[in-house]
Amino acid sequence: MIDLFTTVKNYLKGKSTLLNYRGAVIVSSALLILMFACENKIETIRKSDIESMPSLTVRDFETVYSDSARIVFVMRSPLLERYTDRKPQYSEFRKGINVAFHDGHPEPIASLNSKYARYLEEKKLWELKDSVTAINEKGETLETELLYWDQEKDLVYTDRFVRITSEDQIVMGTGLEANSRFTRWKIRNVSATIYFENAK
Repeated sequence: MIDLFTTVKNYLKGKSTLLNYRGAVIVSSALLILMFACENKIETIRKSDIESMPSLTVRDFETVYSDSARIVFVMRSPLLERYTDRKPQYSEFRKGINVAFHDGHPEPIASLNSKYARYLEEKKLWELKDSVTAINEKGETLETELLYWDQEKDLVYTDRFVRITSEDQIVMGTGLEANSRFTRWKIRNVSATIYFENAK
């Protein structure tokens, strides 16, 4: 048994140079493949990281939109994040948004609030989600979970459940179309109308 062991050991010593050379080639090849694979992954990660990061972040954001020196509306949000490296480009308001409509008046005559909002710049389209509330100058209150505001068409719409509370009634249904000031509105499928007792 000792002789056999010694014979194998001596044989491997003679082959050790060749085995070391082959081993070095295999290890080097593996390292090169691994290195290129890692570089590609790092490039992919870096690109995805850049695309996922906002190009602009503003805290306690406020902007005043005016026309001929008259305030049209004032928009506020605790956090604005703008993404210009994505297609389509958009601005996101993850902590909610408040819009106060003035239409030239010193005090707001209507308002729009939600806990989340996103603005698609090319389409000039707002997407408002989560506890969306709009109040018009008549004091009518709209409540829904999803609302779209198309600035180009001056159109507000949704296909979700809506509830509109006015001085004398509550109207509930699915789907709505209205102008941006919510002075004209129509529920597509009315499911219930509740009249208050003191309504005339």
